[in-house]
Amino acid sequence: MQHDLQLRAAARAIYEACYPSDEWTPVGFEEAERYGTVHYRQAVDGACRARRELVGTGEQLPLFGAA
Repeated sequence: MQHDLQLRAAARAIYEACYPSDEWTPVGFEEAERYGTVHYRQAVDGACRARRELVGTGEQLPLFGAA
């Protein structure tokens, strides 16, 4: 997901909020991303679902945030 930085940031935020410690998942976000763990895939799915809810029909989120 290196090509979509906003989606990756959202997935990281979801991952870190849902799996805050080693008790929840044995690896951090970077390693989970590298190995495609179930925790990572769930966070990405959550980010994709959130994006669909936040974007109206026929609308597209900006590629880069307003500076």
